[in-house]
Amino acid sequence: MKKYEIIFKDLQDKIKKQHYPVGQYLPSELTLTKTYSASRDTIRKALRLLNEAGLVESTQGVGTKVIHRQQIQFPISELTSYQELVQHLGMPSKTRVISLDKVILDDKQAQTTGFTNKAIVWRITRQRQVDGVASVLDIDYLDKQLVPNINKDIAQYSIYAYLEHMLKLDIAYAQKEITIEQVTATDQIYLDLHGDQHVVSVKSKVFLADGQQFQFTESRHKLDKFKFVDFAKRKK
Repeated sequence: MKKYEIIFKDLQDKIKKQHYPVGQYLPSELTLTKTYSASRDTIRKALRLLNEAGLVESTQGVGTKVIHRQQIQFPISELTSYQELVQHLGMPSKTRVISLDKVILDDKQAQTTGFTNKAIVWRITRQRQVDGVASVLDIDYLDKQLVPNINKDIAQYSIYAYLEHMLKLDIAYAQKEITIEQVTATDQIYLDLHGDQHVVSVKSKVFLADGQQFQFTESRHKLDKFKFVDFAKRKK
């Protein structure tokens, strides 16, 4: 673990234990450099992670204030697994595997997922709890030819870790579609909606480096839990 990540984890722990309560400012960057015997650049990287986790808000010339986390920043332009995001931001999260089955896609399912008609795929449905709130419903389809075997233990932890480290698949890029959609009966069962009538749906077709599609995912998110962010650069 890099030094700025260690500092981030320590500050995060102190915020959670209310050593730095909501509304209070963290010590100045200069004070933090002395406390952690670190460079100012290292401290700024740690503070950036706290900002991304939604735990603080930095204002130039004023300081870094501890805030109540309302939304989690979800980087839509990155191909990041849920577990990688959880670990990066230090989110208290639990995954529940609702179902894992093998299905043969019909024509409608094939059009939706991008796979061929009659393709055999694994279909995995998982509920994600964040801060004790059922906030995400993930439905994954994996090409069985490329992923011959999978089980609930793998789905519980991280599918991408299994695909990359065990199956040696070279995951490269994804096409994403983000829409606001009406709540379904399934959403009502597995998400803590509290009267919400809509969810954010993120549909992703994911490809290997050789151009083969191996996955289709639909992630259905509570409106108030995640903030989807991107980095845009003007072309010249």
